[in-house]
Amino acid sequence: MSPEEIAVRAGQQMPYLHVPVRAEVFANRETRLRELAAGHAMRDFLLFGAELAHVQHEVLQDYPQAALPSEDDLAAAGRAARPPLPAALWPRDPAWRVATRRMLELLVPRLAGSPAQAVVQGLLDGDDSHLEGQAELLLNGAAGLDMSAAPLVAAGLQVYWTQLVLEVERLHGKARQAPFGRTLDTTLCPCCGSLPVASVTKVDAQGGNYRYLHCSLCSTQWHMVRVKCSHCESTKGIHYQSLEALATDGATQDPGMASVQAETCDECGHYLKMVRQERDLHVEPVADDLASLTLDILVSEAGFQPHGINLLLLTGEGNPSAETSFTETARSS
Repeated sequence: MSPEEIAVRAGQQMPYLHVPVRAEVFANRETRLRELAAGHAMRDFLLFGAELAHVQHEVLQDYPQAALPSEDDLAAAGRAARPPLPAALWPRDPAWRVATRRMLELLVPRLAGSPAQAVVQGLLDGDDSHLEGQAELLLNGAAGLDMSAAPLVAAGLQVYWTQLVLEVERLHGKARQAPFGRTLDTTLCPCCGSLPVASVTKVDAQGGNYRYLHCSLCSTQWHMVRVKCSHCESTKGIHYQSLEALATDGATQDPGMASVQAETCDECGHYLKMVRQERDLHVEPVADDLASLTLDILVSEAGFQPHGINLLLLTGEGNPSAETSFTETARSS
């Protein structure tokens, strides 16, 4: 079928949005990261991500009360077809700092003996203005972000925005006017306006197989038809790149059957990872994106730019040594 035919069929058979599940979103991420870490060149970093997901899960189960958009705010966002919880503009409730500090306190003993423990303790010892300043830099992509602490700040923001989405959905999800819906820019999250981290093909009970973009901040998933660029929305010049893997007998497996692929677009020169549930039921967008950094490097060397972002692995001029170390680790894998 053409992308248009898929869109018609998809609209009739499946929901446009999947909001995260409180008991699963970070727990599943932790499990997948631990699974992928075994024998991986980035083992230590993936295990650090697993510990981070563990405390994210724990904090999300008993999150402090935070301010939510009013019914009027939700209605206005719906009329304007814009996200009701825009990451760069939403006034963050102080509860996010309380919850993030609790997350850091839980994380410190789990990192005993690790160099990362000092970074966690340093952020925990900092004042509220420093934490807020780092959050502002991260959400707006501004220079000056402390790259070593960025994954920790991002983790706190992920839990906060996930909590916001869950509470808005709980309070308003059964209303005649749904709190979250289609927005003008379908390449960004319809809940918080953030970039996706990757897309995921989901298998439903009827055997349908649909592609969703997975938000890098609040973990909401929204539908986008296949064979369509997630950046410019073109249906031309779409290709799928993947890494060759060795089978247990030493033979090369068909890269076309890989569970992680990069969808590239010749029209705009961007790409986004795709993790395929029909090939591996346990794929998790954030975890599998982190574990396939080699694919990012190779696709970038071919001239493509990423459309998505993984907030747990940011690189930039603020810490070129970190970028180099991760790059060299990936090259050696």
